[in-house]
Amino acid sequence: MTSQRTLNRLFTLHSWAGIVTGLLMFIVCFSGAVVVFKHEIDLWANPSLAQLPRSQKPASLDTVLAQLHTRYPGAMVETIALPDAVNPSYFAFVRERGAPANTRTKVALRSDTGTVVGPVDSQLGQYLRMLHVFLFFGPRWIVGFLGVAMLVLIATGIVIHRKILAELFTQRWGRSFRVVMSDLHKSAGIWGLGFHILIATTGAWMGLAPLFEQGYKYVTTSTDATASKPASKAEASEPVPMQSLDALYATAQQAVPGLEARYVSLRRWGSSTAEVGFTGNLRDHLASTARVDIHAVTGVSKKVHDPRTAGFWSLVNGLMEPLHFGDFGGLALKWLYFFLGMTPAFLSISGTLIWLDARQQRRREAEAAQATAGGIAAAG
Repeated sequence: MTSQRTLNRLFTLHSWAGIVTGLLMFIVCFSGAVVVFKHEIDLWANPSLAQLPRSQKPASLDTVLAQLHTRYPGAMVETIALPDAVNPSYFAFVRERGAPANTRTKVALRSDTGTVVGPVDSQLGQYLRMLHVFLFFGPRWIVGFLGVAMLVLIATGIVIHRKILAELFTQRWGRSFRVVMSDLHKSAGIWGLGFHILIATTGAWMGLAPLFEQGYKYVTTSTDATASKPASKAEASEPVPMQSLDALYATAQQAVPGLEARYVSLRRWGSSTAEVGFTGNLRDHLASTARVDIHAVTGVSKKVHDPRTAGFWSLVNGLMEPLHFGDFGGLALKWLYFFLGMTPAFLSISGTLIWLDARQQRRREAEAAQATAGGIAAAG
């Protein structure tokens, strides 16, 4: 049985954790609820793309790359996104010659012919994802820390509100503002408890796991290994013949059976050190972090990551993103994630309003007590 003193301390921790992180928690949770429709939002913001035909047999990657080089001669094609269940088109990120290092153009291409349609006008869905994952410019560990704070709020809330079953159906509409908001706050938190634990855990994992991994590598890597490598020789001015992208994709699928690439990353294309990375999902499996890196000149695989065979923690890591964003169960699951994802945003608002109302109530009580004491002193 938890003592009243412990309950008071947990209530204080719960209140201040919510107040300190309230604004950021609202931004992250609200944007996260909306970003489950990222691809649908991008199509809505670019209505012309939704009218493009969907091909049962999309144009080859080689055709797409050739079309991009024809339309943007001298530009560097960095990434090609393949058509999926929502987007009927190819997309590519192109860095044009002379453009700043951090400036890329997102280009749409028809899936049936690979013909370049043109630059994408709006990337609203991507901006929302950047807001949710990085708060636009912050490191991802900040959002990971908010996931930990959310777990603290959940744990303290469970201990504080011990009569969970009774509070599931408690809503006193005729009472004061604070009582009404408190009942809504508790019932919303309880009804969405399982989802909140899932979102907080996966968000904390994705935000903080890379930080711990980098720290572990830094500690365990010897100084000899971290010494600066000698500068590589300058690349020849003549372009080097590359392997076929489609043949390289076939090699990647042989290395990781069931690989369904979502993105193709091209690095130093046209040089003797060119590499291609195929990243995507696994057919009939939830993990979404499968990746194969291949030397683009020789066609030899350099790095293969199959979460099914890379160990337990790698498999867990591969499950985090689909579980967090709910992009594995179609439109119905996205709507469920949207409505449940709005509840943490409501909890951050309602918790703040309850705290402010309680503070004002304490101030009014203190002023009334002071006035009473003053009246008694004057009467004496």
